[in-house]
Amino acid sequence: MNRKIPNVMGTQHPDNANVPFFKHHDNPFVSAFREIDEAYQNYSVLDADEYMWDWEGKHADASVVNRLYSKHYEYFKQHPLGKDKYLTFRLPNIWEEKGYSLMQAMTTMMLAEDFADDLEFDNRPLFEAILPMTRNADQLIAMEDKFAALAKFKNEEFKNVHPNSDKLQMIPLFESFESQFNAPKILKKFVDMYQDHFGRPIEYLRVFLAGSDSALSNGFLNSIIGNKLALSKLGAFSKESGLPVYPIAGTGSTIFRGGLAPNLVDRYLEEFPGLKTATIQSAFRYDFPLDEVKPAIAKLRTGLQNSKFNIINSDDEKVLLEIAEKTAKEYHVTLDPLIDDLQAVFDAFPKRRDRHQHVGIIGYSRDVDGYKMPRAITFTGALYSVGIPPELIGSGRILKKLSSKEFSILEKYYPNIRNDFAHVMNYFSPDALEVLKQHNSAWKGVEEDIEAMDELFGIKAGPVTKDQIKHAQLATDLVSIQDVQIRTLLIEKMSKLRHFLG
Repeated sequence: MNRKIPNVMGTQHPDNANVPFFKHHDNPFVSAFREIDEAYQNYSVLDADEYMWDWEGKHADASVVNRLYSKHYEYFKQHPLGKDKYLTFRLPNIWEEKGYSLMQAMTTMMLAEDFADDLEFDNRPLFEAILPMTRNADQLIAMEDKFAALAKFKNEEFKNVHPNSDKLQMIPLFESFESQFNAPKILKKFVDMYQDHFGRPIEYLRVFLAGSDSALSNGFLNSIIGNKLALSKLGAFSKESGLPVYPIAGTGSTIFRGGLAPNLVDRYLEEFPGLKTATIQSAFRYDFPLDEVKPAIAKLRTGLQNSKFNIINSDDEKVLLEIAEKTAKEYHVTLDPLIDDLQAVFDAFPKRRDRHQHVGIIGYSRDVDGYKMPRAITFTGALYSVGIPPELIGSGRILKKLSSKEFSILEKYYPNIRNDFAHVMNYFSPDALEVLKQHNSAWKGVEEDIEAMDELFGIKAGPVTKDQIKHAQLATDLVSIQDVQIRTLLIEKMSKLRHFLG
């Protein structure tokens, strides 16, 4: 295979509490204009291998490659895109949202190839793209067909420029538990269709597994079990087919969204065997000192390069599937009567990026049990900000109900389960929960989850350190006030104490 597989992918996920290191003022917001400089800083300062350029539901600068190559010519002459560093577009899914920006994104990829050729770069800078919410093989083929048709049109109508390649390698992004579990079936069909349709074989597959939206939809335990089963299934598929598979995981700093922070690298590598590319989102990069972030990235890269799939046997897989189903049901039963209480906190949540606001016109919204949900970062940060880590919702009571065999199998494949819950329970605020219970008795379900955790693991819920005690006090303040601006200010303060916004 004539390329290296990038191990560390920077992304534009807006989960940072603090100001990015490359900015020289106190505003943590990163405008679409500054994202090009951000990408360069991630390559040059942090040594990220890859950077995701997101066209899904947000504004994206179409001049990204032109500006990177023009402003940083000498750097990219030594580290060319498409060979040493990678820029990977996350395209809009036209089956889920309006496709206004899809043609612009694909045209941008072709113009970037033209510009690189004019500068006498040897490599095509952009040749892969991510399709979010992939549901079937036909969608992947359709995206490649659209790119090929557009390239053909450009080559025929604009003959005085560099002839473009008509190939686009798609990276399917599987978000739900079901789609992740069934990923090998979709991939097998895609491989067969690809050979028949294009008359050439696929050399390898990069496959993206979501961590945030799956947790939002069905809860933390369901999500992490789903990720583990998906990695196992991908490993088995790769072995059976003889086709190299390189999984990517979209995970944030908080445990609920995957648990990849500079101080959690060892834990992360242990929990996701077989992974080859990890996303370092904004909180990873900007909420810790650079002298911690850079060695953590180097350690993460080495660990991913040496990571091997752990194939789960069929008997254990069946048990894990049953546990995942139980945890999802308990999560929904616990969360549904609480959603209305959280709307005011969702509305007060601070912004970090330029996003399309016209949900339902340009973008789409998350829907859980008929409730319109915010993005996973907002959901996660809002619950932490009311003193209730979302990892706890529906978890304790289900774990307590598991048989000894079930719990043993879960612990076998989730070795850090106790440490993870001990970590998040330090951000539980007993006083905030008392206030919430006064307004809605359904919060007692969360209290039962916390009590069950204490019984199971011997974990005393509540703050320990000075920062955690301050966090708990601020959470109590937040649930006791009505002023939106003060709520936003409190959310900002708490996010800095815990080293992530959401």
